[in-house]
Amino acid sequence: MCKGMIGRKVGMTGLFGPSGEYVPVTVVLLGPCVVTQIKTEATDGYNALQIGFGDKKANRVNKPLSGHYQKAGNKMFEFLREVAVDNPDEYKIGQEIKLDMFKVGERVNVTGTTKGRGFSGVIKRHGFHGGKKTHGSHSHRVPGSIGCSAWPSKVVKGKKLPGRYGNDTMTIKNLEVVDLRPEENIMLLKGMIPGAKTGLLRINKKKF
Repeated sequence: MCKGMIGRKVGMTGLFGPSGEYVPVTVVLLGPCVVTQIKTEATDGYNALQIGFGDKKANRVNKPLSGHYQKAGNKMFEFLREVAVDNPDEYKIGQEIKLDMFKVGERVNVTGTTKGRGFSGVIKRHGFHGGKKTHGSHSHRVPGSIGCSAWPSKVVKGKKLPGRYGNDTMTIKNLEVVDLRPEENIMLLKGMIPGAKTGLLRINKKKF
């Protein structure tokens, strides 16, 4: 069995459960994904499927990659990712993988890229409280003392300082599948997931 798929984040909405409770959900456009390469333990050292997702214009794809895609059909893909698989012999190049591999109520792990916030200070980036807000203070949003004057006379490695914030790979585990709509390739997941709208997501089955 294939262990995961790739898709896009569409946005957030909400549903009412059977008992009338409001459930916030994230809408994910999941697949269909096409198998572009099959990797086996005998030839590559591990079992996996390389899958393609998203449409891309042919003139935007270089010749080596175009030739690679043509083995799976005439479609060009925007994204290529590898997913684990138990038995690669069950699949063939060009085969479509759809979200019917999941079921409502199942728990999944979602991996995405968080929103980039650019260069940020320590208050926004690390949650520092800042300096005093009193008259005469000149240390409202600065990090304060960051080093040692006598020993070791340097800034300790890993010190929380201003810098680039966001744009990191993040995995949220054990999210519940609230609903599946195979005819629209839509999956509804309970709660929030990382990334902006249209961001690439990897949905993996929970590891037991």
